Amino acid sequence: PQAVRRTPCALTRENPTPAPVVRTSCDGLIGSSPAMNHIYDSIQRVTNLSASVLLTGNSGTGKELVARAIHNLGVRSNQPFVAVSCSAIPETLIESELFGYEKGAFTGTVGQHQGYFEQAGEGTLFLDEVGDISLFTQVKLLRVLQQMEFNRLGGKRPIKLRARLIFATHRNLATMVAAGTFRQDLFYRINVVRINIPALQERSQDIPTIANHFLTRYSAYYNKQVEDFAPSAMELLQNYQWPGNVRELENVVQNATILADGSIITYNNILASINMQGNQEAPAPIPTKTFEQRVREFKFKLAMDALRENNGSKTQAARSLHVSRSYLHRLLCLGDPDQMETGSEI
Repeated sequence: PQAVRRTPCALTRENPTPAPVVRTSCDGLIGSSPAMNHIYDSIQRVTNLSASVLLTGNSGTGKELVARAIHNLGVRSNQPFVAVSCSAIPETLIESELFGYEKGAFTGTVGQHQGYFEQAGEGTLFLDEVGDISLFTQVKLLRVLQQMEFNRLGGKRPIKLRARLIFATHRNLATMVAAGTFRQDLFYRINVVRINIPALQERSQDIPTIANHFLTRYSAYYNKQVEDFAPSAMELLQNYQWPGNVRELENVVQNATILADGSIITYNNILASINMQGNQEAPAPIPTKTFEQRVREFKFKLAMDALRENNGSKTQAARSLHVSRSYLHRLLCLGDPDQMETGSEI
């Protein structure tokens, strides 16, 4: 009988469907969640394109890290990467900072100045918080994107735009366009390829990996032998909402590393560090509310409030409560499920 002809992509027992590749990191980005693997795929698709990329997402999600990954993994990696926060430049200076100026362009100039567009050369110019620029500056930026060239202030010779542009914002630009605060034509120009960076809460399975990464970094930086998180500390990290996203998680782990007395970061270290961020109260890991536990919680809250009001100084906190420092330490241990003794009295 005639043999059955098989194509290379046929689904057979000899050629099963390949399992999807799950990555755990990408050029400084960390995480193995489906959301992060989607980001990694998006980065790979745009690295060698010259098209503009718009990165969206809440503050602290790592938009600049994504921009750097796009740059570092592409053909422009040996060229400059210039990061600019548009919201940090005063409106009166943003045009001269972006495009540069010639000698005598305005009062006080003593020489020629290259702007960020020129400094980026053939590399990447990352314009963060582009949603914060004024309508006047939006017109200037739109012209550059349309003509692919710009002039220094006071200059007559056009300079060709050679850099690849990546934009980022935490704002909803489509809503701003509808409200008339962001130009629709500029929105179309910068929104050629869009990558949305998920909030940390949307990829909570990555929290242990990211937290341990920061623990390794800051224990080495502060020369402390802090090696791990107590189970309740890690549970607290995973239950917290993280309004400040990865940036807040980094700050919390850094503070907790400083506060840690031994080799383990405790629940109290994390709770104190979260409270120092000035955000919402952390979730309590123990749901039961007996009388004794309510008393413990009240005493623990008094101690934590005193510690926060005295900027983390245990000596000053104890003095404000008119107790000894050792007694304050015992009060702080009341909130740590890994250390407290259920039968002890204080």
